[in-house]
Amino acid sequence: MQKSTALRWKELLLSPTLVGKNKSHKIAYVSVMTALIVVANMFFEFKLADTQFSLTLFVSAVCGVIIGPLFGFAACFLGDLAGFLYNSGGFAYMPWIGLSMGLTAFFAGLIIGGIKSEKTWFIYVKLALISLLTFGVCTVAINTTAFWLLYSKVSYKTYLVTRLFVQGQIWNSLFNYALLFVGVPVLARVKPLKIRLN
Repeated sequence: MQKSTALRWKELLLSPTLVGKNKSHKIAYVSVMTALIVVANMFFEFKLADTQFSLTLFVSAVCGVIIGPLFGFAACFLGDLAGFLYNSGGFAYMPWIGLSMGLTAFFAGLIIGGIKSEKTWFIYVKLALISLLTFGVCTVAINTTAFWLLYSKVSYKTYLVTRLFVQGQIWNSLFNYALLFVGVPVLARVKPLKIRLN
């Protein structure tokens, strides 16, 4: 029997975890994930030499995995904005960061919920796809380009190499993706979370 178009969209745009939940469960999941994004923006950043490490990439992807592409995008964008409003540190708001965090959650949720496989090892293929897509679109195309347009006086290629290797964004990304490969399968085994990855 064929699924209705509405059911297909629902399965695609909500995470496998949230598809069967009622509205109060969905609101609770989205609220908790938004709060986690706020906390990640405020407290999960640290420096090692000249490289600033942040766990927001990992937390954003996990957000998409748990609550799906649409809710994940909203939670990340709103969480970034709320974190900024709470503690701006005197800096101007940079909406492209919230956009890239939201898209990280969107891509993660879309890949986890949209690509079906019964093979347990296939989750690592999905995580690799999430990593490649979010690095190319969010880290390079959105964040690097926005910073280059606003603040740089050198060529894009020079700025890209500097941002990735001198400022250490490549190491921050690799660190977050390594956490993703370890963290998502571990979180899926935590029974109370009821995270579905199929």
